[in-house]
Amino acid sequence: MTSTTEPDDAASRPLLADQRESRDPSVAEDDAPPLAPAREEGGTFTKSLGALEAFAIVISIVIGSGVFTSPGSIDTNVPSPGSALIVWLVGGVLAWTGAATMAELGTAIPGEGGVQPYLQYIFGDVFGFLAAWTWIVAVMPATLAILSIVFVESIYSSLGVTDEAGRIEHKLFSILVLVVISVANSISTKASTRLNNFFVITKFVSIAAIVIAGIVVAILQATDPQRDIGGRDWFRKSWFSNREVTNPDGSKTDWNQLGEWEILGHYSAALYGALWAYSGWDKAIYISAELKAPARQLPLAINTAVPTIILCFITANAAYYILLPWDVVSTTDSVAVTAITRLLGRGFGIVAAILICLVVAGSLLGNSFVAGRMAVAAANMNWFPRVFASVGHIGLKTRIEEGAVSPNTERDPLNSTQSDAPINAIALSAVLSALYILLGNFRALLTFNGLGEYSFFFLTVLGAIVLRFREPELRRPYKPFILVPLAFALVSGFVVIRGAFFAPVLALVVIVVWIIGLGFYWVRKRLAASQAE
Repeated sequence: MTSTTEPDDAASRPLLADQRESRDPSVAEDDAPPLAPAREEGGTFTKSLGALEAFAIVISIVIGSGVFTSPGSIDTNVPSPGSALIVWLVGGVLAWTGAATMAELGTAIPGEGGVQPYLQYIFGDVFGFLAAWTWIVAVMPATLAILSIVFVESIYSSLGVTDEAGRIEHKLFSILVLVVISVANSISTKASTRLNNFFVITKFVSIAAIVIAGIVVAILQATDPQRDIGGRDWFRKSWFSNREVTNPDGSKTDWNQLGEWEILGHYSAALYGALWAYSGWDKAIYISAELKAPARQLPLAINTAVPTIILCFITANAAYYILLPWDVVSTTDSVAVTAITRLLGRGFGIVAAILICLVVAGSLLGNSFVAGRMAVAAANMNWFPRVFASVGHIGLKTRIEEGAVSPNTERDPLNSTQSDAPINAIALSAVLSALYILLGNFRALLTFNGLGEYSFFFLTVLGAIVLRFREPELRRPYKPFILVPLAFALVSGFVVIRGAFFAPVLALVVIVVWIIGLGFYWVRKRLAASQAE
C-alpha cells in the first residue's frame, strides 16, 4: 500500500515513549504537529518483539484452515476458476486496505488492546469499552472455538469420519486442544513466538507442497497431453468461460440463466468466504505495544505479511484447479486433502491432513497469543477487574509484590526464567471459548464472529477517516491514501449488513452482548465513582 512515512528516527521511536521527545527541536512548540496523548504508564508488556515476529504472527494467524477448506464454497458461487482467483485477489486486497488503515492508527495512537484505544480516542470511552467487551467475550473466544473445532474435524476427516461435530466426544476433544494451546501460550512471550515460528514453517511447507504438485502436474500434462494426471480440466477448458457449477447437494447452477441480482448474491457470498479465509489480518496491532520500534515495524510487518499471504492463497488455489476436476473443487470442504489423495494415494492424503492440523494449530496458537491482550488493556483501563492485567502468574498477586522487575524495566527475555504471559487473561479466553464449543456449532460461531468483528472494523476504519478531517495535523508515521480506508469502510459495512440480513437471530445475539456490556460498563463506573467518594 502506498503511503507517506516519517524519517527513520521518528519511525524507530517506541510509540509509548514520552511523545515530547519526538518533536524536532528546530520547530517551535506551537508549530509542532500534535500527537495523540500517551498513556501515563508505559504498558504491561516488555518491548521484546521485532518486525520478523510480528510478520510471523500475522502469517500464523491468517494462514489457517481457510485456504484449505473454503475454496469449495467460493468456487460454488462464481462462474469460472478464473473468477474464483479474482475473488481471492480482491478479498486479499480488501484485507490489505483494512490492515493498512489499522497500521496508520497503530502508529499514530499509542495503546494496547487492538482497536480499543483507537475507538476510545476517536469516539469516546464507551466505544472503546464496547470494542474491548465484544472482543473479550465474543470475537476472540468464538475464533478460538472455531479453530479448535476445525482442528478436531480435520483429524476425524482424515480417518474418514464425518458429521461428528455435534457429539460430546468431539466437543471435549476440541476443548482439550484449546487447553493445550492455552498452556503453551502461558509459558512466556518468547516461548510462544518461537513455537509460532515453527508453525509458520509448516504453513509455508504445506502450501509449497500443493503449489509444487500443481506445477509438476502442469509440466507433465503440457509435455504429454494424453497423460491422465491431475484434473485435466485446466488443460482442456477456458479458465474464464461460464460453466455449469455442481453444488455440494448435487444441484446445478447454470450461470447463463442467472439474473443480475442472483449473480450479485453469488459473488457477495464468494467474497464473504474469501474475507473469512483472510481473517486475522488485524492481529498485528494487538502486539504493537510489544514492538521495539512500532512506528517502523508495524507497517513493515503488515505490508510484507499480507501480500505474502495473497500470493500463497492465489497460487494454492490455482494448484487446486490443476490437481482436481473442476466439479470436484466445488463439492468438497477438504480440497487440499482431496487433491493430494487423488494424486498420490490415501497415505499421502493422511500426511496432508496432519500438515493441515499443524497449520490450524498454528493459527490457534497465534489467536490465543493475542486473545489476552485486549483483556489486559481493558483491565488497565479499569473496565475489567485488575486481575486480568497481571502477567507472569495466576491470581491477584502482582509481580512487584513478588520482587519482580517492573513491566517497564528493560530486561533480557532470553535469559529471564519468569513468565511474562498474561496467564489470567489467557485463562479467561479459554473458559469462554470452551463454553462456545459446548453450546455452539461451526457455522453459527462463524457468523457470530464475523458480525461482532466487522461491526468494529467498520467503526474503526470510519474513525480513521473522521480523524483525517478532524485532526489533519496529527502525526501519522504511516499514512495510506484516503481511498484505502474508504474502500474498506464500504466493504466492511456491506459485510455487516449482509450478515445481519441473512442471520437475524445471531445479529440479535450480538446486540444483546452489547446491551449486557453497556450494563457492565455502567456498573463499573458507578463502583469506581463510589470508591472515589
